[in-house]
Amino acid sequence: MPVQTLDHSATGYSVRQAYWMAEAAKLAYQSPETIEKTAQNWGFDRVRHHETTFRPPFPLEDTQAYTAACDRMIVTAFRGTEPKKIQDWLSDGTTPPWPGPANKGFVHYGFGEALQSIYPQVRDAILEFRDNDQTIWFTGHSLGGALAALAAMRLHFEEPRLLADGVYTFGQPRVCDRTLAEAHDEAFRDRTHRFVNNNDIVPQVPPAPAFHHIEAAHYIDSNGKIRDRMSAIGSLTDRAKGLTADAFAPAGDGIRDHVMNRYVEALKNNAG
Repeated sequence: MPVQTLDHSATGYSVRQAYWMAEAAKLAYQSPETIEKTAQNWGFDRVRHHETTFRPPFPLEDTQAYTAACDRMIVTAFRGTEPKKIQDWLSDGTTPPWPGPANKGFVHYGFGEALQSIYPQVRDAILEFRDNDQTIWFTGHSLGGALAALAAMRLHFEEPRLLADGVYTFGQPRVCDRTLAEAHDEAFRDRTHRFVNNNDIVPQVPPAPAFHHIEAAHYIDSNGKIRDRMSAIGSLTDRAKGLTADAFAPAGDGIRDHVMNRYVEALKNNAG
């Protein structure tokens, strides 16, 4: 099946599926009208929009997502935010940790509050749309990736009858402590796929060791090739190569590599 066609019957991991989840994550940045029209073109006959706000200790933010469904597949995509904005509130170390799903470990307060503000809408849409045992997928970029990962964990740990068939995130920050990361990896590490584009700065925050990434990761190197395994030395060498790609603005590489279009382009090239 060509990469231009979304496979509603997809199961398991593939670069082709990663490409389509990246397209779905990118679509979350668009207007409701564009989301509905595009989802219809992709073969989804139902769309539900989710939007809410969360308040101090962080600046007022919109938390947005959409859920699209057909008779074989349900996809929920969370919208991300700008790298500078996410860095600002992830650097605030004065807030208490937020309890993880089913009280397993802890997550960053900002992620916990943002997810809590929208999760009931997402859960209700999935329960309403799942009338044919459809597969369930979560995706998101940047902050959206963090919320997608945590929503899948929450659904799994708090709704035992539901299990996400796939979670694809792009430029996702660290979301939780070691306890929750290990609980996730034990429960469904083979269903979660975290993509990092070369020197993307957002996956480097909030700082370790207080916060951890889940185990599964796919690295997009400086040549745009996806690597599922890479040595520490190889990773450092490739990141240095990426920094020198633009001799006039090497410091901006971490921001450029975070752009969603770069993820989409790399995945399309690898899936073709």
